[in-house]
Amino acid sequence: MGDPRGFLKVRTRRELAERPIEERIKDWFDVHAESGLQPWTREQAARCMDCGTPFCMTGCPLGNVIPEWNDLVRQGKWEDAYNRLSQTSNFPEFTGRICPALCEQACVLGIHQPPTMIKNDEVTIIDQAWELGYVKPLPPQRLTDQTVAVVGSGPAGLAVAQQLTRAGHTVVVYEKDDALGGLMRYGIPNFKLEKGLIDRRIEQMEAEGTRFRTSVEIGKDISWDELRDRYDAVVVAIGSRVPRDMKIPGRELDGIHFALDFLPDATRRVFGVKPVNDITAKDKHVVVIGGGDTGSDCLGTSIRQGAKSVTVLQIMPKEPTSRPDNQPWPTFARLYQKTTSMAEGGEYLYNTDSVNFVGSEEEQSKVTIEDSATAEGFVADERGHVTGLKIVNVAPGENGPFTRQPGTERVIPADLVLISVGFLHPDTTTLVDQLPVELDKRGNIARNDNFATSQDGVFVCGDAGRGQSLVVWAIAEGRSCAAAVDEYLSSEKTSELPAPIKASDRPMMLPR
Repeated sequence: MGDPRGFLKVRTRRELAERPIEERIKDWFDVHAESGLQPWTREQAARCMDCGTPFCMTGCPLGNVIPEWNDLVRQGKWEDAYNRLSQTSNFPEFTGRICPALCEQACVLGIHQPPTMIKNDEVTIIDQAWELGYVKPLPPQRLTDQTVAVVGSGPAGLAVAQQLTRAGHTVVVYEKDDALGGLMRYGIPNFKLEKGLIDRRIEQMEAEGTRFRTSVEIGKDISWDELRDRYDAVVVAIGSRVPRDMKIPGRELDGIHFALDFLPDATRRVFGVKPVNDITAKDKHVVVIGGGDTGSDCLGTSIRQGAKSVTVLQIMPKEPTSRPDNQPWPTFARLYQKTTSMAEGGEYLYNTDSVNFVGSEEEQSKVTIEDSATAEGFVADERGHVTGLKIVNVAPGENGPFTRQPGTERVIPADLVLISVGFLHPDTTTLVDQLPVELDKRGNIARNDNFATSQDGVFVCGDAGRGQSLVVWAIAEGRSCAAAVDEYLSSEKTSELPAPIKASDRPMMLPR
């Protein structure tokens, strides 16, 4: 800690500048006008208090030693900062861009000032490391005779693969899509996470010895039991991608899709890949049901595709701007944060529930549209295509979480409806049929504290075992799962991988 009064001298928190809205909505590049090292970066890092008990570290699932590399940023010691950061994190360029920064919410300085810019310091360290040539392949010094198959190339799969490769095992990663990265590739839009960041990591991993097989669906192209016979261990990292549906009248109409049927095609078009579902928001009234991160991604994507209007529905009330009493520091507080997509346009409707989809003149006539301005372009389509959505205001109720408010029903135009209300569990249909593993009560793949499933030599990590969560948790679980697999493969336990963090170790301050 170079200046013990740094947080007193620099009380203002800086944020990365964003490109003008009218400019960025015309392309798919990063929304930020700044990246990497800025004139104020080191000054901001000096705000870190070097706390005796750094709660920021307890907020981070990876256990990043944040005060140490914050001080190295302050000193401009980029190689040392990179070496310290890379001891706990495989892909800080991902977490530094798309993680909700649980660490910042646990920052001690955040009790009475804006918290330290931990997330930006993390991105700056790794960007500087790439630019200055510090990031190099780290192939193992010797190879074992053990082989591991990793199914899924999302953050959990990539993390477990890189750790096991560096331990000397022969690792093959199987991905059913035509490109690697999981939802980081075909889920998160390019304007939030540019895909070149994934590509350069894949190149590093290939140079280390990890092998990749794309367009191979395990359970179809290769059976699960055959895969288990080929390898000494199998790691299931397929994510949790079975979407939660909405069973309301009119669901069978055309033009109603899940968000993850819509978002991947947008990225495919950007990179000249043929769309799979061929869904576009161009010239349509778009309604997004669900106001989380995925809903925000649908908003920004629809705006860039040229939607006539975008309305995002959220059944929950608008989040508070300051920490509520029932979410005290250093717990994770759900606060209102205006995303870059929200700043670009569209409308958010809070405390709003969906009643039924509208797709015919008969259904339309049952509802009075209170505001005729909202009905512009609202034309009934008797061919079975959605034309609108009937919604209603809700409030907290005595007999349930929400009570519909009579007299607030109205119809909003909708040529395209995107359902973004979460995910249920991983798609385990072929896995259970071909290599029966036990599932937990939520439909996730059951595992013990060492990430092992009920099948010998088969492990699971990330969302497939944990349930839908964050990229930082996926990487953390991938690292710990790799240590457990290495221990399973090596009876002498000679590996230098750290001991696994038990799958049951989940700090109470973090959201599931």
